[in-house]
Parts: sequence; structure tokens; C-alpha cells
Amino acid sequence: MTVIALLQIDPTVGDIKGNAERISLAASIAHEHGATLAVTPELAMSGYPPRDLLTHSGFVKRCLEEVHDLDVNLPLIVGCPIPPEMERTRPGNGAVRVIPDRPTRVVTQKQLLPTYDVFDEERYFHPDTKPGILRVVDGQSIGVTICEDAWQHTGLVPNDYPVDPIEQLASFSMEGEALILTVNLSSSPYHIRKQGTRAEVAISAARTLNHPFLLCNQVGGNDDLIFDGRSIVAWPDGEIVQAPAWTEGVMLIDTDARTARFIKIDGRDTIKLRICTPPLELPNREEDLLEAVTIGLRDYCTKSGLSSVVLGMSGGIDSAVTAAIAARALGSENVIGISMPSRHSSDHSISDANITAKALGIELLSMPIESMHNPAESILLQEIQNGNPIAAENLQSRLRGLLVMGVANARNAMAMATGNKSELAMGYCTLYGDMAGGYAPLGDVWKTEVYALARAINNEALTAGRIPPISDSTLNKPPSAELAPNQVDEDALPPYEVLDEILRLHMEEGLSGEAIAGFTGKGEAMVADLLTRFGRNEHKRWQMAPSPRVSGRAFGQGWRQPLAAKKE
Repeated sequence: MTVIALLQIDPTVGDIKGNAERISLAASIAHEHGATLAVTPELAMSGYPPRDLLTHSGFVKRCLEEVHDLDVNLPLIVGCPIPPEMERTRPGNGAVRVIPDRPTRVVTQKQLLPTYDVFDEERYFHPDTKPGILRVVDGQSIGVTICEDAWQHTGLVPNDYPVDPIEQLASFSMEGEALILTVNLSSSPYHIRKQGTRAEVAISAARTLNHPFLLCNQVGGNDDLIFDGRSIVAWPDGEIVQAPAWTEGVMLIDTDARTARFIKIDGRDTIKLRICTPPLELPNREEDLLEAVTIGLRDYCTKSGLSSVVLGMSGGIDSAVTAAIAARALGSENVIGISMPSRHSSDHSISDANITAKALGIELLSMPIESMHNPAESILLQEIQNGNPIAAENLQSRLRGLLVMGVANARNAMAMATGNKSELAMGYCTLYGDMAGGYAPLGDVWKTEVYALARAINNEALTAGRIPPISDSTLNKPPSAELAPNQVDEDALPPYEVLDEILRLHMEEGLSGEAIAGFTGKGEAMVADLLTRFGRNEHKRWQMAPSPRVSGRAFGQGWRQPLAAKKE
């Protein structure tokens, strides 16, 4: 074989016809540029992850029927769910061979089904028992694996699987007919600490197999999961080449000549790719994170049929960054901000919101809440005077939530929540107030990372010759909800640099309070208090809007804590 094409595409879950058209378009580009075989990502026909769509009557069958109807000009391996056969009750996660003017054939079905973190594949799929072998010419075949099937070999997964598909393929290669290369259909979700791990997977597989290993990863966002692309090819001597991130396109590789290029689907621009030895050059962390949350919001809206969004703008860092992400994702003409000052709002809360809105070119509505605040407060006066003082503070937040939802309904737009991960962890967000919204772009972004995103946004504006949208005042003033006189977050919390590290060590590393105190040098009593408060706010996290998952462990599907439980 000469030129292999990895179709790094952005499928939409459930859009079987649309996904078939996207696959056909990418395959036609591959054919135009001389490819002799094309490979899609995992479950490209159904979109990944299809979740309970797999249990809907006829869905799996329609996916496979659409594969049969693909009109392509070159051999193609398509990721598709496979209807169950014989005694099986669950479908398979399969790879199907399509060759012009010949019957389609199921090459293999995924063997290793991850059930950890954001994955729940044992719920939906039946595992296969052997790897895929596809004969391409007499005496030569290629191995076919699906995502997790290659990860077991490196020991980078927490499951203790009984088999190693890479070792199985290596044994086959030694027994007779030569395998000239192995492909991997992948839907490997992004998170900020994942850089370099796919390269390790690919290199490990190539060395064991003693032939090139090609991993085709999907790109784009589906609900809370986002996929960065970065399809990768490795050779047994450790050389690798990686496709661009966050871009749909066709990666063309001549495995013998060791040349590679990438054809963007949008615009058909050609990028020459560099073959190199590890480590790969890592992207700028803040810029990569900005691309991740942008594509998460963009695809969530596009795939949900939403064209515009509404958010409250307080002049604070979270709403300013959220507005900038929204303008970046959807265009400034599709973003509506609302300034909703109260009796406790500072002058800069209004002026900073105006600076951000003007720099971004978005519409900013002015809706002071005092005329609503007074009568609502008078109705609840006795309860407020005799009860928890937080009732008076949260009243303001809920009035703002009412206005944001009202404008969103009137404009046929989606309300956005602006809270960050640190606030969701500690309960510094109000149910039916600032949590109101269909999507929370910063829901898996720590507060300290929000500031890093702000700097990346400003740097991008300066590079393009535009005014930075995040003002110095917004960047430098103490974080505050402004729900009480002279209120700042550090009245009740340690500095966010300290808080975020404690929370990250607990969530992502699984450390106890005692271990965190020893690792950070912070007092055990303070750490214990923070983790206790963290545990008491699980009820809010169950009601949070979906957020793009960018960390090693996010609230939502990767964080399945009991709700009505004793919190130690």
C-alpha cells in the first residue's frame, strides 16, 4: 500500500445521513489526493458517544444500512455499531470494510470496552474476542483495532483486561501472512493533561508489531466530551507524525516514504506535516485550552440547532471570559450580554462589562435589578430577617437568572451559565440563579485557569490588532460576587492558587485531606474544612449545566458521587 488517509472528521451523534455525507466528502478528498485506503474514527457513522441511542429500535440497523449505501471511490474502513447476532443482545462497536462495487464486510468489533471515567461501553456493547485482519493484496494484510484495544498494551488504562489485542496481532504476524501495518479507529476524548499519551500508545504498538501504527481520532464536541483530533502515525523506530488539532481534515501518509500532509476539509488548504522523534512539541497550554472550550461551545450550539446565546455580564473575570469564548465560537453578532447591577454593585462592574462588550462587538443590554429587588425583598422580609442571611444575597442572583432566561426565551437563544469549576466545587454558585443556563463553558475550568484564558484571549486580540476585551480592572480586582457590601471571595476562601491545587489533588489525584496537607504544607484543619464544604455541595453539581470536559477528571459523567449520603 502506498498512501493511507486518516479521515479526521467531526460527526454529529445520531445524524446518520449527515455523518455518511461527511465521510463520503472526506473519502473523496482522500481519493483526489491519491490515497489507496481511507480510515474513519471510531463509530463515525453513529457519532461518538451514541449512548442510549444504541437501545432505540432500528438505530444500529440504520447505521449499518447507511454504510452499505456509501458511494466511495477507494477502499474504506468505517467505524459503525454492528447489530447483535445469535445469542447476543448488545451490538458491537465495529469496523466495516467498504470497497467500490463489492459487498461490505465487518472486519472486527472492539474487544476492550472501557468502563471508567467518562466511559460506560460495557452498558452498550458486546466485546469481540479477536483482533481484525483485513487482506489488502495476496500475502499482505493489515491489522484493525478500535481505540481502547491499543491502550491496554501501554498500561495506561485502569481496567485489568484479560487480553491484549496488540499482542494478539503481533502473534498473528509471526505465524505466517505478513501484516504491513495496523490502523486504529479512535474517539479519544481530550483533556489538558493528555498531551503525549497517544504518541506513547502509537509508538508502543508500532514497536511490538514491528510495522507502522496509524491512529485516526475524531475532532469536535459532543455534549460534554470534546475531541482534539491530533491523529497520529508511528513507526517501529520511534518516529512519529501528528495531524493538527481542532481541525477537520484528511491526513495522508505514505508509510514507506515517510511523508505526510493534511488537507483541511474547510478550504482544502494543504499542510505539510513533519516526521519527528519524541517528544512531540507541546502546544501552548492556555491557547489549547481556549480552543477546547471554544469548539465545545460551538459544536454544542451547532449540533443542537442553536445560533445565539445570552449571558449575564457583571464586569467580573468569569463573565468576561465566557462572553469572549461565545463571540469566538459563534460570532459577536450572536452573543447578547446583560448588565444587571444591584445596590451592591461597584461602578467598575458596569464600566468593565461595557469595555468587554465594546471590544468584542456584542450587544449589551442594561437591566438594573433594584426595581425588582425591593418588592421581592419586601415580600420575603420576615423570612430574611429571621433566617439565614444568604437568602438575601441569593435573591439578587435569582432575579438575574430570571432576566437572563427571559431574554433568552424572547430571542430564541440559549442562556449560558458563567460559573467555573472552583465555584461549583465549593458551592459558590446559586441554584436557579447564576447556574441557570443550557451550557457552562467554564464548568471544568479552575478559577486560576480562567485568568490564564483571559490572558490568552487578550494576547490573541493584540496579535490580530484588536483591543483586548478583558480590561486591566477585570484582571486585577479581587474576585467578588458583589451580593453584599464590600464582599470578596477571600472572606471565606483561601486564595484561588491554594484552593485550586487542593481541589485538584483531591479530585484528579484522589488524595485524602491528610495527604494533601502533607504535600502542600497547608494546615490539616483548613484542608479538612475545605473538603467538607466541597462534599456538601454535591446537590448543586447534579443540577449543573453541561460543560466541556478539559481536565483529567470533571464533574458530570466522570464524577459519579452519591447525593443522599453521609459526607465524612
